[in-house]
This record gives sequence, structure tokens and C-alpha cells, in this order.
Amino acid sequence: MDDRQIRAAVELVRDRALERSMNRREAILKALGGGAVIAAGMALPALALPRQVQAQTQAVTDADILNFTLNFEYLESEYYTLGTTGQTIEALGIATTGAGTSGGINVRANPQVPFTNQAVREFLEEVALDERTHVQFVRSALGGAAVARPPIDYTNAFNAAAQAAGIGQTFDPFASEINFLIGGLTFSDVTITALKGASPLIQSRDILDSAAGLLGTEGYHVGGLRLRIYNAGPTAQDQFQRISDLRDNLDNGSDKDQGVVDGNRLNVVATDADGIAFSRSFSEVLRIVYQSEASGVSSGGFFPSGVNGSIRAAA
Repeated sequence: MDDRQIRAAVELVRDRALERSMNRREAILKALGGGAVIAAGMALPALALPRQVQAQTQAVTDADILNFTLNFEYLESEYYTLGTTGQTIEALGIATTGAGTSGGINVRANPQVPFTNQAVREFLEEVALDERTHVQFVRSALGGAAVARPPIDYTNAFNAAAQAAGIGQTFDPFASEINFLIGGLTFSDVTITALKGASPLIQSRDILDSAAGLLGTEGYHVGGLRLRIYNAGPTAQDQFQRISDLRDNLDNGSDKDQGVVDGNRLNVVATDADGIAFSRSFSEVLRIVYQSEASGVSSGGFFPSGVNGSIRAAA
């Protein structure tokens, strides 16, 4: 063995010993308790980081990143739970309290979707369960540092997105099965790029492992959504392409979005030329969910009072 192989073997043994001695939650709590603060690019050589990650010069902790992620887990879990059960996650016994501004949810009356396909219903019920579990997991890892669920507005945000994308004056994601799929993909795609973009900034190996697990699950969800939207036909394909184009405009003009059709072929997996998922910076993600290209924007769109936590304004 050369030195590099020896170091790799030692790290593998150490990692397995760590897994045997403490569960993931305990490891995360220990990492967060250490109070590690890093500047973007400090953990890895600058050239190894995507350019938009290098641009994130504010110092962030692993807890900051987990709380940033928690806002999006709230957004997704509430959406899929409302559509599949007609209830909020709070009504199902999941806590949403914590630091920051808390508030209600602006959603149509009777949001349970009138599903017509049993397989689609079961798929989305599974997605909803996964997203609720994500909220519980991240909140448990953060403990008393967890942020509250911020006010969420599905009604005005989807209407504004429809107008900006040229779909129509209104868009009710809970009105039909296909609308619900398109609505879910509107921000589920963004969650993947957010997790991918934040991953180089994470210091704890255990938190990075958990983030990779969350990213993997979100990838499964998005693949299923994209396939079903493609199978729904040209109208659904066109509507989502318009949403994809809108997101590209909102995130400062970068080309990090793809519809479900590439040329005349199905495009399930949105990747770059190397087959790798795209990364977005905190600012790029916030501009999309706030539905504003403005620098310094800190609220709007799906989060009318902004997200909670230290990462809340687009640079």
C-alpha cells in the first residue's frame, strides 16, 4: 500500500468505529455543539468548489445550513401533505415551532387533490411521508436551534408564477392530479440544487452524510415527478418548461434548469455535461422561491415573510 491507500484505510476503519459508537443523530448534535464556523471555500481548495459556491463569502455553520434546508422541508412537507390528506403537518402531530417568524399557510379550502390514478396517489403519499420525516429528522438534529416554519403562501405564489411564466392568470396546484405534480416539481427541483450547492460548505462528516441521504431521496422524488409530467402529454410538458425557464431567469440568468423534454426525447434527470446535478448558491435559491431577481431580496413568493435562520437574503 502507498501512503494514500493507508490513509484511506485508516479513515474507513475510523468511520466504521464511529458508526458503531454513536447513531447519526448523536453525531450531528455533537458536531453542532462544537460551534464550528467556516467561510465558503475554507474546507476545500477554492478551485475544487463550483463558482457559485465560491461566491458565498459569508461564514456559515452547519446549523445554519441545516436550518436553511429545514425551511424547504417545511415547504415541501406541507404541500404534499395538504394535497394527499387535506391536512397540515401540524394537524398530523409534527411540531413546527422554533426560532424566527412563524405563521400560517395560505392555501385554498379543501386542498386534498382529486386523484384519478391510484399509483400516482400512492407515490405522492409516499413523498408526503418522506417529507414529513425529513422535517422531524432535521428538527431533531438541530434540537433547540431549529427554526420555526415561516409563513407559507401557495395561492399567490403559484398565481404569480403562472403569470410570469405565461401559463395564465392563475394556477391552482390542488385542482387536479397533473397540476399537483407540476406544482410539486416547481420547488422540489430547486431543493436538489440547494442541497448540492450547500454540500461543499458542510464541515461535519455525519451532517454531510445526512445531507447526501436527503439529496438522494429528493432525487428519487423528482425523477418520479418528471416522468409522470412527461407522460401526461404536451400541455403538461409545455407548462413545466415555462416554469423551468422562469427559474432560469430568476436565479440570475444562469442555465441550471431543464424541462422534461430535451429535443424530442424524455429528460428525466436534469444534469450538466458530466451527468452531475446542478448546484445553486443560497442567493440563487432564494431568488427563485422569493420570485424576485433583485439583490438583497429577503421575502416574497412562497415565503411572504422570508425564510427563517441566518441565511435569508439574496446577495
